Amino acid sequence: MYSIGMFSQIGRVTTKALRHYDELGLLKPACIDRFTGYRYYTSEQLTRLHQILALKQMGFTLTEVSVLLNTGCPEETILRLLEQKRREVSSVICREQDKLNRIESFLKAGKGFFMNNYTVSVKELPGAVAASLRRMISGFDMLSHLYPEVIKPELTRLGCKCTEPSYCFNIYHDGEYREHDIDVEICQAVTEKKADSELLTFKEIPAIPQAACVLHKGAYARLGDAYASVIKWIEDNGYEITGCPREVYIDGNWNQDNVDHWLTEIQFPVKKA
Repeated sequence: MYSIGMFSQIGRVTTKALRHYDELGLLKPACIDRFTGYRYYTSEQLTRLHQILALKQMGFTLTEVSVLLNTGCPEETILRLLEQKRREVSSVICREQDKLNRIESFLKAGKGFFMNNYTVSVKELPGAVAASLRRMISGFDMLSHLYPEVIKPELTRLGCKCTEPSYCFNIYHDGEYREHDIDVEICQAVTEKKADSELLTFKEIPAIPQAACVLHKGAYARLGDAYASVIKWIEDNGYEITGCPREVYIDGNWNQDNVDHWLTEIQFPVKKA
């Protein structure tokens, strides 16, 4: 028989932890002196203690440890809890590996990563009800005319209300950056669906769980640099592209006279390879 102090030294746990295990019914002393209240343990109880510590080190809570060590616990329950913990730990490892990959990308790029302002982040893209117009255009210069001269008047005619804040984006169905012969779908998020017109189609745009996103500041003529930056990041960080890229227009000629202040977000739907 070992006193609680000696047993704690042998098992490399604190006496406070042993008292707590006693309160939870996880590891009760073999004997308690009825006069002094001192707790005593046997060497055989070290096995039970090691089981508790091993399960804690796997990430199980003491409540879960109690279930796993309960002699009446069915084997299928034990296997289910172990499998659930395995998935949880695997998920944590994936998230931490993703953080490590991003840190390494910063380190490889050095100061240049911040100099070009192309810092990539991964985020969810919300779903939306959108009024859309899909066209094959000869070049990006046509975009500056399509929305104000074609789409906006049609939205007004149909009595559409745009969401607040406004959510306007282009989907490029070519799947890549192109400067000519561009298959583009211009989408404006609206508060409700209307009947399709000769110009506009109303549709549900589904949410995208993960998208690699980068902000581009300045003229659209330099968007190719931003596309190259985010595609390289996707390749370097173990992602793969799962859908057509988008461009979200945050600031432009409608609210900024200086082209250097135009702000566009490029979004690529992705998943871990």
